[in-house]
Amino acid sequence: MITVESLTKTYGAYTAVDDVTFEAQPGRVTGFLGPNGAGKTTTMRMMVGLTPPTSGRALIGGHAYKDIPNPGRHVGVLLDASAQHAGRSGREVLALGAKVMGLPSSRVDEMLALVSLTDSEAKRKIRNYSLGMRQRLGIAHALLGDPQVLILDEPANGLDPAGIRWMRGLLKGFADRGGTVLLSSHLLHEVEIIADEMVVIGQGRIVARGDRESLTRSGQAATHVTSEDNERLAAALRAGGAHVEPAGTGLRADVEPVVVGRAALEAGVVLTDLRAATVNLEDLFLQLTSDTQRETPATETGASA
Repeated sequence: MITVESLTKTYGAYTAVDDVTFEAQPGRVTGFLGPNGAGKTTTMRMMVGLTPPTSGRALIGGHAYKDIPNPGRHVGVLLDASAQHAGRSGREVLALGAKVMGLPSSRVDEMLALVSLTDSEAKRKIRNYSLGMRQRLGIAHALLGDPQVLILDEPANGLDPAGIRWMRGLLKGFADRGGTVLLSSHLLHEVEIIADEMVVIGQGRIVARGDRESLTRSGQAATHVTSEDNERLAAALRAGGAHVEPAGTGLRADVEPVVVGRAALEAGVVLTDLRAATVNLEDLFLQLTSDTQRETPATETGASA
């Protein structure tokens, strides 16, 4: 289990991480989402003792990372797949890790097989690895000590679609066996598929947390409706103060379905379809982190598609 309590990091007048609090539970994959520069990596570096916090603390299994004996046997970490010594081979990197952790050399072969690095690839210098191969090696190193907790920063970077699917199954299986996974990413689709819980950070602060269903429910209520007289229904809804716009063969109103049903009854309009509108996770993410986005939609700048 990972517990983050009021974690804060400042650099002079700049606050990179601001009072961040959340938990990552055993048996679950927790997605740590945010745009570039939101504070994800800084938070993770503080968790594993690479960056000292200004205030607050992070505990893994009830202990600070620095206080865990032989931490690689308990916590697997991948923060930068390119951080390994470029002049060493993949096998050498894992062999050194195994020696430091007191593991048998056979564990190296097990991990190479697990991440599908061939014997010839394992003998190759890391400087000649693709980014995807470095990610596989980084995941192998994180899993080397058979830990109970994984902390991974953007592990899908550089992986092809087959590699991303493989990684998804690997991490889901790890969590299903009772492990704790904290996975940082800005790839919403991938996190949405794998994560049981999501924590959204923007400008160093937590802006939302929960599972996908609870997060999308937290958006503004909306309803898709189709009727035998859409114009009449739209007029009735607008008279009640609702915002209504065309949507396919029906309407989208910014009120709950029960409000639409009552308006239709009072207006004498027969409904043929009535359902709550789902909130797109990407739209919700962009809304929650709008203050940190660099790009402005083309429709707002006058540019044409």
